[in-house]
Amino acid sequence: MNTTFKSRVFAVEKVQFGPNEEYVVRGGRHLFPLLPKAFDGIRQIGVLGWGSQGPAQAQNLRDSLEGTGIRVKVGLRQNSSSWKLAEAAGFRTENGTLGEMMDVARESDLVLLLISDAAQAELYPQIFKALKPGATLGLSHGFLLAVLKIHGDKFPANINVIGVCPKGMGPSVRRLYEQGKHINGAGINTSFAVEQDIDGKATDYALAWSIAIGAPFTFQTTLEKEYLSDIFGERAVLLGAVHGIVEFLFRHYQAQGMSPEEAFVHATESITGPISKTISRKGLIGVYNSLSEKDKEIFRKAYGAAYRPNYEIHREIYDEVASGNEIRSVILANKRIEAMPMAKIDGTFMWKTGEKVRAQRNEAAIPLEPFTAGVYIACMMAQIDLLAEKGHAYSEIVNESVIEAVDSLNPFMHFKGVAYMVDNCSITARLGARKWASRYDYILMQEAEPLWAEGKGEDEALMQKFLEHPVHGALSVAASMRPSVDIAVQ
Repeated sequence: MNTTFKSRVFAVEKVQFGPNEEYVVRGGRHLFPLLPKAFDGIRQIGVLGWGSQGPAQAQNLRDSLEGTGIRVKVGLRQNSSSWKLAEAAGFRTENGTLGEMMDVARESDLVLLLISDAAQAELYPQIFKALKPGATLGLSHGFLLAVLKIHGDKFPANINVIGVCPKGMGPSVRRLYEQGKHINGAGINTSFAVEQDIDGKATDYALAWSIAIGAPFTFQTTLEKEYLSDIFGERAVLLGAVHGIVEFLFRHYQAQGMSPEEAFVHATESITGPISKTISRKGLIGVYNSLSEKDKEIFRKAYGAAYRPNYEIHREIYDEVASGNEIRSVILANKRIEAMPMAKIDGTFMWKTGEKVRAQRNEAAIPLEPFTAGVYIACMMAQIDLLAEKGHAYSEIVNESVIEAVDSLNPFMHFKGVAYMVDNCSITARLGARKWASRYDYILMQEAEPLWAEGKGEDEALMQKFLEHPVHGALSVAASMRPSVDIAVQ
């Protein structure tokens, strides 16, 4: 993909991400005075929806644009249960910052479509009809593009279409923005895309949107690459795979004689705690380098046996997303959910054990378990390799495969549990995680566990590839772009 772009307002920097040169825009509150210039022609930003991203982005935009004359108005269905929540956040009909969704769509210059994926699939013809000529449609996910491809439809030709996609869930976007009021550099990085540009302003609109919601760094992508990596990623490393891996490891450690509590600590707590923290600060290679020689041997056996099974499921998921099958399954499932809502998954013995463990947690006593690290990092590396093979930019690869996990999702998992995170993410992500987690669990039991039972697993060539992999350089660059503080999850 073309990773060069120009801005009339913001400085564009060249960075070396692994084997590729890419261009990024560095954010910061010192750039807020430039937002009116970048939003040239925008008098009202309509934020449609109050799900995960809606509350965070609406509040961040309102705060960043205070005093500029650019209004941020939330649009909801008149009977929406979220109406009172928006009012509690300070959006009111009396001052013109809260209104009916289609009315807000009709009157806004920039319309951020942050309603659920199911609602987008259902309502996009009405929303497209409501948009005024010359308006700009903003998306924080490429899901709608995938839906249009399935239906053989297109975006209206008389509007700009842009994407700004935070590399974390909405609560992370808001909380780190609030931390950034006092600590420079706090925020969630984003990728941006320009799908249609009818007036030459689309790139600056996207960059201004990203900076205004608090992104420390903004990377370029396309809507197609974004939805491929995002929908795939949440079914893989971000949610589905980590859920399946910890379920497998919980049983694995108990079979070795650990108590359920010990097994939970060595499996789940190790991943969401010290493994994630080490990756965040020192990269994937930093985890390996931190191990003793004895533990490195354990890591190598775990990594060598787990890489191929993880890659196998990754490849299947990516193919299902790229073909449209996974999108169709989400649309069908959303219709079923209306009649039969999804039950929660956190009532099993494992997650009840996790509740007890977290209640008595001693952070200093959680081990960086080398076997767990080998399995988990094999999953990450298999995803990295697959996305590179599919032509994704390395900024997108490291964000979707590593950074969003260790800096956004895993801290919440550590606070409340992996199952809690699955149960409280978007419907699209929740469906995918529940569908694919068992596949990761089962394939590790089928293909990797027999090797470990025989004392095997180490793959010298695969390990050498890991040690020399260009992703380590990319992650080193990305580490300099991570939030300057850890996200506050409480």
